[in-house]
Amino acid sequence: MTNPHTAAAAVELDGKDLPAHCPNPAMPLWSSHPRVFLEFDAHGVAKCPYCGTAYSLKPGTVVGHH
Repeated sequence: MTNPHTAAAAVELDGKDLPAHCPNPAMPLWSSHPRVFLEFDAHGVAKCPYCGTAYSLKPGTVVGHH
């Protein structure tokens, strides 16, 4: 049974989706905001500062560092 008070599931990303940004290509144009690149924390989670969309990296995704 799902809890109606929980946040929506995070958008799951893979290595091919990096560098990640929001809004993502699946978002409708009307809900657009300036593009921001996302920084993932040590748990592989990021949140857009504009719209609050949560993103997570799929298990096993390797993030390259520069």
